[in-house]
Amino acid sequence: MAEIRPFRGVHYNQSLVKEPAQVLCPPYDIITPQLQQQLYRKSESSFVRVEFGREFQQDTETDNRYTRALDTTIKWLEQGILQVDEEPAIYIHDHNFTHQGKKYRRRSITCLVKLEEWSKMVVRPHEGTLSEPKGDRLSMLWTLQANTSPILALYDDPEGMASSMLEAQSRGKPMISARVDRGEAHHLWAIKDAGTISQICDCLASQPLYIADGHHRYESALAYQRERRIGCTSEPGQEPYDFVMMTLVEFSDPGLIILPAHRLIRGLSKSTLDALTTGLETFFSIEQLPLNRADTQDRIDELLSEETGMVKLILCGLVKEQLLVLKLRDYAVVRQMIPYFHSEIYQKLDVSIVDHVILEEIMGLTYDTSVISLDYSHDALDAINMVQDQEYQLAFIVSPVKPDVMKAIADSGDRMPKKSTYFYPKLPAGLVFYRFAQS
Repeated sequence: MAEIRPFRGVHYNQSLVKEPAQVLCPPYDIITPQLQQQLYRKSESSFVRVEFGREFQQDTETDNRYTRALDTTIKWLEQGILQVDEEPAIYIHDHNFTHQGKKYRRRSITCLVKLEEWSKMVVRPHEGTLSEPKGDRLSMLWTLQANTSPILALYDDPEGMASSMLEAQSRGKPMISARVDRGEAHHLWAIKDAGTISQICDCLASQPLYIADGHHRYESALAYQRERRIGCTSEPGQEPYDFVMMTLVEFSDPGLIILPAHRLIRGLSKSTLDALTTGLETFFSIEQLPLNRADTQDRIDELLSEETGMVKLILCGLVKEQLLVLKLRDYAVVRQMIPYFHSEIYQKLDVSIVDHVILEEIMGLTYDTSVISLDYSHDALDAINMVQDQEYQLAFIVSPVKPDVMKAIADSGDRMPKKSTYFYPKLPAGLVFYRFAQS
């Protein structure tokens, strides 16, 4: 189903950039202003200058974040800081990292994938998106004509054919190695043999791909493709912009970690909090858990991992020094509060119950940030501590979404609520990228 191709990757020249870890950066959507400043100071060749450069009040249509990214890219290519592979390749990426004291390796393939409209179900989304990030990436595409950070997508490899080929191809010395702090490292190999590339592409071509992280980038690439096709006389599907860079990970890869998106809220009135107390008692059984226990994290993990078949949430902030364990009494009662057009799997998700039943129905809230502030954390204890420190009033602690649930949602044609999953760790920007302007 998916058409996969190699490409001439652009990457740092290790003869000039001796320590690639010093110049890689996170993808644009998690770069805060503070982190941006740190990355600028870290290296004059930091990829943040391309991926998510600074904005200034005096910016114009001809001098702005996007034009400066283009100028920087051209300058680095001329100086040899960046180089373009002479032959098309697909790239094996091993991402080594530590999570909760355990070491992991996530293996992936970075390649081009032909853009397909969502309706064709060749590439399948699992989560809703916001409009602002799509506009930013669309501007980036028009100016830079490049995919600077890859979309993360998942695929099935039930017989292990792809994984065995990747294992064989990764036995030699990596083309690029970048060792980051705290045990994190990246190793990149380029597969340039046409026969091997064909075998790997054929292995993956008979199935759909599932967007894990990068929905905004994919939708921006689709919008850019549509705009470029206006007035174009060439055959559809054969232009460089008809493809987008993706990093593909197998569903069963032991390094595939999905963290939950706990909800953090502030700006609530006393009447809203009172309504929450009454509403929760109507729909949930409530158990209190003291916050001063030494094993709070372990107890949270234990409670949320219990396979009861019923939604279970943990709320912090409504009762002082207590966590509230919320167990939904009767799914059939609250089902009517969730939009009917969503699948049953969607309706039973923790985040769906929080967003639709608790926030919208019980508390009467919307996502109007002038009234409330809704943020997210991927660490339960951090979320609880932010409530304890009075940065937020409430924290809803939810269970992580399992890969098979994500797949089932996408297969049904549905999408989870915005900010339902966090794939950890994020793919770096700058390890290798696709500049179709030079293709």
